[in-house]
Amino acid sequence: MSLAEKSRSIDSSSGAGGCMRFKDILIGSFVLSLVAGLTYVWMTPAGTQRSPDIALTTVDDQNLRLASFSGRPLLVTFWATTCDTCIKEMPELVALHQELSPRGLAIIGIAMDYDPIDQIRQLLTQRHLPYLVTHDRDGSAAQAFGGIRGTPTSFIISPDGRIVQQITGEMNMNEVRQQLRVML
Repeated sequence: MSLAEKSRSIDSSSGAGGCMRFKDILIGSFVLSLVAGLTYVWMTPAGTQRSPDIALTTVDDQNLRLASFSGRPLLVTFWATTCDTCIKEMPELVALHQELSPRGLAIIGIAMDYDPIDQIRQLLTQRHLPYLVTHDRDGSAAQAFGGIRGTPTSFIISPDGRIVQQITGEMNMNEVRQQLRVML
């Protein structure tokens, strides 16, 4: 049999079978990609989105950057003086700070841009907040975290700077505490 005859023989025998093999390969590739993607998501220990490295100024004019907390777990919570849920959470945040900050946890409360600085300072004095509190004077911190509008909105950030969880509304402090303890 000549080379041309062998070629025609292969072409005619592959017909529908060749099409089926292509579909099988295509489906197999899709399934493999899907499994690989799901495995990556499942096996990733924390979120994949990095925390924005923003500059903040505390209400007592201390400058800081979120990146300076690298190597430590961080709880960032956006709050407002007019937010009842935010005020209700404060004693629990104080307790969390007292329990876990000696082991490395940092908590930063970021007051929204519409809060007057005098009201923020008054609340800090009344509530004896021991953790860092900043004022998002121009709204840039809220924008950097995805355009925060509702309060409270909190972020658990891993020691390597990844956002592990975003919580909108009241936090379940037992779950938050467990998650943070694992990072310490």
